Amino acid sequence: MPISTTVNPAGSLDVLSKYEVSLLTDPKHHQLKEIFRVCSLAVLNTGSDHDNCQDIIEAHKDFEIEILQTDRGVKLQVTNAPDSAFVDGEMIRGIQEHLFSTLRDLIYSHLQVLHSGRFNLVESKDITSANFHILRNAGVLNPIKYLNLVVCWGGHAISRTEYDYTKEVGYQLGLRNFDICTGCGPGAMKGPMKGAAVAHAKQRLVDSRFIGISEPEIIAAEAPNPIVNQLVIMPDIEKRLEAFARLSHAIIVFPGGVGTAEELLFLLGLLLHPENKGMPFPLVLTGPASSADYFESISEFIKSTLGEEALQYLSIIIDDPSEVARHINERVKMVKEYRKQTADAFYFNWKLHIPMDFQQPFAATHEAMSNLNLSKNQPIHELAAHLRRAFSGIVAGNVKTEGVTAVRDKGPFQLKGDPEIVSALDKILRQFVEQKRMKLGEQAYNPCYELVE
Repeated sequence: MPISTTVNPAGSLDVLSKYEVSLLTDPKHHQLKEIFRVCSLAVLNTGSDHDNCQDIIEAHKDFEIEILQTDRGVKLQVTNAPDSAFVDGEMIRGIQEHLFSTLRDLIYSHLQVLHSGRFNLVESKDITSANFHILRNAGVLNPIKYLNLVVCWGGHAISRTEYDYTKEVGYQLGLRNFDICTGCGPGAMKGPMKGAAVAHAKQRLVDSRFIGISEPEIIAAEAPNPIVNQLVIMPDIEKRLEAFARLSHAIIVFPGGVGTAEELLFLLGLLLHPENKGMPFPLVLTGPASSADYFESISEFIKSTLGEEALQYLSIIIDDPSEVARHINERVKMVKEYRKQTADAFYFNWKLHIPMDFQQPFAATHEAMSNLNLSKNQPIHELAAHLRRAFSGIVAGNVKTEGVTAVRDKGPFQLKGDPEIVSALDKILRQFVEQKRMKLGEQAYNPCYELVE
């Protein structure tokens, strides 16, 4: 039964100015208020196994959230909130913290980044600086924790065997004092955190970091899992991806679908850029024995599209969580030496070159998807950028409100390109569908894309 109540501040935000409050109370800021409402609803649905944002919104169309300005700070008035967010009428502490983290990041990004004039968001360096400020404001840049943050990517729709494997990898990482950062959702985003949490308890670590990084259009489909203790909402998917790359000291890729492929192509595109040559960046693809064919398919796709050169950046370790953790531990030592030699920060990878093609927000419209350059007649890192956008558009068509609406109204997105690339895309996407890596649960998948040679 829905619950209505007043929520006190928890986490890193307890004070807002009257102007900041007006951003979410003044009718002329209706769009920002609606974004906050949808993100808050996602947070309150933590633990849900549903990833259709429109269905979630429709099921809770009477939900409302308002900011109350008091002499002592701010409170939130929630109306018709999901009762799963409460215990004996009291909101669960972690969900309470996530609500105020969402408010913090949306207000900060709106005022200090998107509309402040402080950053020229068509300039690469300014975008990176903006990301730094958002992450610093969220309190996740920690100069005291030295090179111990492992980013884990993988699907929300994975098998139980794959999920248990992600927990074991997280456990082995946690025993070696690594913290975990993921996209904050279920499946392969939750498993490593759960495993590491147990290991940290055994090692008596009391300052564990389980960082979840999301963005407004994704969080509705991938609500934060309850283990996340530092939630960050970036303004868009590209800034989210850059945050992963800048914060991480190593990245592990578990089995996943189009979202995981998008993340992998983003990183490979950066590592293939000439300006990043020689930079140590540990990247491990891993899963249980039952996922060996999945990684073979990923390798084949990368080879067919980006070539043999891209494969050298991948370390594939099958069914050996301890070896994954040992490998990461050894490679991070190389990262530490490199950053010491180049005088780069341990907590934010300033030296990593991220070109504008990887930073500029991509709107998944029918025209934009059709105009992607899926040909080999271009530098390899630029092809990776276009492939990343193709997968990003499919993610949008699968779970994001605007993408789902566009596909419903105008039909599937069309992707055109070289026969070899289109064939490779067709093969990998068919495998994702067959393996049920596109959606949560048992609902049938209706493709939001068409491939045209």
